[in-house]
Amino acid sequence: MGFRFNFVVQSTFKIMIMNKQKEQLDALQEIRSLMERNSRFLSLSGLSGALAGLSALIGVVVIYNRLGISFSEPFYYHFMLNNQGEPDASKTTFMVIVAMAMLVVALSGAAILAKRNAQRHQLPLWDGTAKKMLINLAIPLAAGGLYVVILFRQHHLELIAPATIIFYGLALLNAGKYTVNDIRYLGVMQIVIGLVAAVYYEFGLLFWAFGFGVLHIIYGLVVYNKYGK
Repeated sequence: MGFRFNFVVQSTFKIMIMNKQKEQLDALQEIRSLMERNSRFLSLSGLSGALAGLSALIGVVVIYNRLGISFSEPFYYHFMLNNQGEPDASKTTFMVIVAMAMLVVALSGAAILAKRNAQRHQLPLWDGTAKKMLINLAIPLAAGGLYVVILFRQHHLELIAPATIIFYGLALLNAGKYTVNDIRYLGVMQIVIGLVAAVYYEFGLLFWAFGFGVLHIIYGLVVYNKYGK
């Protein structure tokens, strides 16, 4: 009788300890979740990445069609020059318009889907973390934009596509600490693609399509399947 009583007491005590430990683990997980919400911008949508990638691919197709060349034809930037060997104004303006259209589509899609995710998960759309993320994203992008202007003015058209990929990758890597880690992996891959494009610059626009188009679509689908957003 005494043995059975001791056994019941010990079992009850063990259950109480296990329940206490479980409560502590649950509390730690909740604290970790709250800290992550406060330190990371979690409303980014994978679908917006896929949309940006799709618009980039469409833009490249439009540009190749405007230049009147096939995808397998190297030295695409030669077809952007006029008879004097300088950038053709009409073709350059057209490419800038296409690039701006792609940027508007990508940013609009990201903003709309981020707002939807924020409302669905009851997360703030704009807070200190979002501000830090945008600042860390904007600095390398601004530096890259100025560098592209310098390259254009010096007629180094062959290096513009690789430069945009590299600086974009640096921007993602820099901003990745304020959002999902997957975006940092995308940044590293963009930097690698940009460096390869700098070596094989005659096909730089195709590498641009792969970096901004294909990789974005893959990233978007991965994030969507991983986080359901």
